[in-house]
Amino acid sequence: MNIDNLEAFMYVVQLKSIHKAANALFLSQPTVTARIKTLERELNTELFSRQGRGITLTEQGRAFIPYAEQIIQTYKEGKKLMKDSNEQEEIAIGANVITSQYFIPFALPMWKKENLDVRFKFVSGTNDMLLEKLLQGQIDLAFIRDLSHDNLQRREVLDNTVKLVVYPGHPLLQENEITAKRLAEEPMVFFECGAFDWNRVHKLFEVEKVEPNIEFQVDHLEVAKSIIKSQCAIGFLPYLCIKNELFDGELMEVDVSHLIQIKQHIFLAYTKQEALNQIWSVIESSLTTFKQIDKNFLSIQ
Repeated sequence: MNIDNLEAFMYVVQLKSIHKAANALFLSQPTVTARIKTLERELNTELFSRQGRGITLTEQGRAFIPYAEQIIQTYKEGKKLMKDSNEQEEIAIGANVITSQYFIPFALPMWKKENLDVRFKFVSGTNDMLLEKLLQGQIDLAFIRDLSHDNLQRREVLDNTVKLVVYPGHPLLQENEITAKRLAEEPMVFFECGAFDWNRVHKLFEVEKVEPNIEFQVDHLEVAKSIIKSQCAIGFLPYLCIKNELFDGELMEVDVSHLIQIKQHIFLAYTKQEALNQIWSVIESSLTTFKQIDKNFLSIQ
């Protein structure tokens, strides 16, 4: 049984498309189709039913998946065993932009320190790009926002809730039960990014029929943060980018949970449990250390 035929089968299963599988394998569609047909002849059964241009798994095809996965995994393990003992093992990890900027620089040195014999390959990208790389087997793990996919497993790892922040000494810090009308009086910086639902912030003002005083509209978190620190405006920013400034007292959070709550989380996503098991202990340790600042911060409030 040809391992290439099995891999073609699993790519079609995961991507639910011969076209997408061909792109992922850098092959032509006829080549992928031929490999599937060869596998079907060897098994003497149909793995997919063809409906026009679409395909769906047959019952036999669905039943064969765990066996195909086991054969491919056994092959990979054997191939790994045959490698030169001096060759470093590589783990490929991806992260969306905000995690890449604010968590990965903290965590990656810790991972390497605990895994000296492992070479880490890291890529940054959009959530959609990372999902595609995961499904194609180009990366082993990815830090992304919540995405639902049949072949995707995930664990919640980081809080990235959006918070209203101001500079120290701002009058809002002394006020209780702040209203949308009161917020609209303050100059604001808006960070626009497709990864966050900023429509909910706009809706906060629309419901009260007031216009926010948006003095700055930017597409970079550090720019938005600097504007607030310079005491030119206030703004809603995701927690990961302001974590250190809150701890150091350079920025202050204003509680507006009675007006709006935008809870967001970063998830560690993967397609194969063994990929997570291989490095989960050191990732978990880095997450614990990263979050420890939060506990220290809360204890001195």
